[in-house]
Amino acid sequence: MGANGGFMFALLGFMVFHGWSLYSAQAAVHNYTFILKETNFTKLCSTKSILTVNGSFPGPEIRVHKGDTVFVTVHNHGTYGLTIHWHGVKQPRNPWSDGPENITQCPIPANTSFTQEIIFSDEEGTLWWHAHSDWTRATVHGAIIVLPLPGKRYPFTTPYAEQTIVLGEWYKGDVMAIVDEAVSTGGDPNISDAFTINGEPGDLYDCSNTTTFRMLVNKGKTYMLRIISAVMNEEIFFGIANHKLTLVAQDASYLKPVSVDYIMISPGQTMDVLVTANQTNSHYYMMGSPFADTTAPFDNTTTTAIFQYKGNYTPPTTPASPSLPVYNNKSAVGNFTKLLRSLASTEHPVNVPKNITERIFMTVSVNQIECANASCSGPDGNALAASLNNISFVTPTIDILQAYYSNITGVYNSTFPSVPPYLFNFTGDVGDNTLYPKQGTKVKVIKYGAAVEIIWQGTNVGAAENHPMHLHGFSYYVIGMGDGNFDNATSPSQYNLVDPPLVNTVGLPKNGWAVIRFVANNPGVWFMHCHLERHATWGMDMAIIVQDGPTNATKMLPPPSYMPPCSSS
Repeated sequence: MGANGGFMFALLGFMVFHGWSLYSAQAAVHNYTFILKETNFTKLCSTKSILTVNGSFPGPEIRVHKGDTVFVTVHNHGTYGLTIHWHGVKQPRNPWSDGPENITQCPIPANTSFTQEIIFSDEEGTLWWHAHSDWTRATVHGAIIVLPLPGKRYPFTTPYAEQTIVLGEWYKGDVMAIVDEAVSTGGDPNISDAFTINGEPGDLYDCSNTTTFRMLVNKGKTYMLRIISAVMNEEIFFGIANHKLTLVAQDASYLKPVSVDYIMISPGQTMDVLVTANQTNSHYYMMGSPFADTTAPFDNTTTTAIFQYKGNYTPPTTPASPSLPVYNNKSAVGNFTKLLRSLASTEHPVNVPKNITERIFMTVSVNQIECANASCSGPDGNALAASLNNISFVTPTIDILQAYYSNITGVYNSTFPSVPPYLFNFTGDVGDNTLYPKQGTKVKVIKYGAAVEIIWQGTNVGAAENHPMHLHGFSYYVIGMGDGNFDNATSPSQYNLVDPPLVNTVGLPKNGWAVIRFVANNPGVWFMHCHLERHATWGMDMAIIVQDGPTNATKMLPPPSYMPPCSSS
């Protein structure tokens, strides 16, 4: 048996071992070429150069069937190194191609190439890819569409057509310069100048109404919108004037269909919704506006696109607008989130771990780091920071995966605590006892096959807000969520162990808690972080190392023959 045959046999064993559906018999292999390069775009009355993939913003779409494998060769024609992450793809046993910079690989240096192998398993629906170096994902991102197995159908009536909707942000300034300045001064980064729908700000911004994205629809037909939030630092309310949305999937996992007037989607999340063109022939605004329950600065603008009926009629001077919640309407978010339930059908079952063997209680905070002579631009002359369990993550210069695999010492330590170092009234008057976190590169080591429960506890330290928490390498069940402090005695009574949503990113409520569960059946190094980019930059990150299992089919794959070198690039 050749090398490729041996790999496929091992992968087959892995999938059978975990009870995953057997996709390999119909699996296809796809090849894509991504050319990273600077491209000029004109928006908001000015022209600037941005880093793109293949010259487009958003970047190219990857389309596969469930269980396929994709090879993407990334040619970096830019001026600095960066990485690409395949958000929501579990990559069974293959962290080498997951992509977060200096976690599973070092950056792809300028004027070099790197081929990444993306292994799809049980994902089905909409995911996305994005750069995972500093703030490069602002312009380097695109959709991943995972179709059902050939011959299989959606668990709902097949829509007439589909449309990808990528929500993003536009900065007039150079994004890398913005984050570099914020890091060097310790202050808040500049907010974006516009939100975008499929790369276009829309009618409500200067110099933008001639390029507003338009979706042409036939009256009476039902369409599926594959909605992706590539937004950097705000969560988004989204709706279509006079049209109901039926939410059917989130993060490439099916939901019980639920009819809503709007969705709230966090950075990193994807949602598939059905919409029927059942109104009078006209133009209707698709609209996105921020949800920001925080005292921190945020972009309080609104992006629009046009849901445009085909036919002969006189269009309105101004399309109708949806009624979206105001920017700080936390109850609107909670009411929406409570509606989400897994499909839990025979073909799409729910398997929530019941007998937990690894429990982690993790506080999520915005902090400060003291600066000499109060020389920084944050509060009281300090530098803004963030932490998990009061540890502000320090990104190493050698990637953690390489250090783990090759036993390189001094890169990280395995002392990330399972409980916070201080117990206090997390969501009340916190004082300043946890304002200043410890800094370090700490990971949590978990045994293969462990049934893991993580309790995320938001805190009132610093500027409290909703945190979209993302875990690489896994989807997890969100079994509970609530306001205030998690209570070991009473909070578990709110758990949903029957049909909780299966996601890879969840919004942790401001000054609240969320509980997730998953089985640690994917060996490797996997990043966990807030998907608000400024919080990730400040240290709201950590890594989980899942140890190898007992058989060859449950061990991490060896590295490819070439990995980008770790250097100052």
